[in-house]
Amino acid sequence: MPQGARSAITISALGLLLVVAALWGWSAATDPLPAKVDTPICVDRTVAAGTKVFAQDVTVSVYNAGTREGLAGRTMQLLTDDGFAEGNSGNVSARVEVVQIWTLDPTNPAVQLVASRLGPDVEIERRDGPGAGISIVVGDGFQDLVEGRRSVQAEDDATICSPPVG
Repeated sequence: MPQGARSAITISALGLLLVVAALWGWSAATDPLPAKVDTPICVDRTVAAGTKVFAQDVTVSVYNAGTREGLAGRTMQLLTDDGFAEGNSGNVSARVEVVQIWTLDPTNPAVQLVASRLGPDVEIERRDGPGAGISIVVGDGFQDLVEGRRSVQAEDDATICSPPVG
């Protein structure tokens, strides 16, 4: 094969390779980015009777029902410093003097664990909570957390909202 023909074939092959690479690159560059996957704040987890529930197993949401600005945020910080997972926070229009837990299952071990950290003035209201996990509503009379229990043993099978793993 003459030298000129061999050069023409080589340049044609390299040109074709360049065009294929350019098309692939353009296609990859103009593809939409993958959508962000929203990770849930907490996931329901079944706890068998006799299992101990610890703070790191429980997600809490804190709402301010008082007039003190930042009370929900400060309380959330205290709870996360104690090992609880952070849920939602905000304000509610309900009247609460000191502190309440809003739940449909007052005997839940997660509720009992959180209640032990909120002090003797905590009231457990049987109603649906506005946030993820255990919903705590603080009023102007709430001051600080107390020592409370490190864990609570589930007396019956229960469902708790725990932070997602991974």
